[in-house]
Amino acid sequence: MRYDSRIRDDAIDDLFKGILLLENVEECYRFFDDLCTVSELKALAQRFQVAKMLKSGNTYNDIVEKTGASTATISRVKRFLHYGADGYNIILDRLEKEEKQSK
Repeated sequence: MRYDSRIRDDAIDDLFKGILLLENVEECYRFFDDLCTVSELKALAQRFQVAKMLKSGNTYNDIVEKTGASTATISRVKRFLHYGADGYNIILDRLEKEEKQSK
């Protein structure tokens, strides 16, 4: 089933197809180092850490202390974690499953 997103277009399809061709973390570092500024990449990583911590049941105070994210960012991530396109949950569930299998 195709997800109809408000951001969908050919250029973004090309970007995502390219990302899916990356084979390991090292290749991700190389690609995203070329694609993003340091602050853009850190902002993406921060939001992802916030999502992981929210899903694990951490409090806003814990998240602010550990990530430096603002409460506005935490609230936004929480909203998308619960009412968004389920993108965070897809990845977080797969990572959790992978971690359990590697133990």
